[in-house]
Amino acid sequence: MKFINYLKSIEGVGIFPLVSLLIFFIFFVALLFYVVKADKASLDKIKNIPFDN
Repeated sequence: MKFINYLKSIEGVGIFPLVSLLIFFIFFVALLFYVVKADKASLDKIKNIPFDN
């Protein structure tokens, strides 16, 4: 039996790809917003953390 047959037997399975896409999209939009709005001085401080030994 193919995997698609198992998915067809689950009630409401069509909502899961939509929810996954929305989570993925919202995450990257939020990340883009954070990067654009972030203070450049704080980004430089975060960037240099590995070299602060």
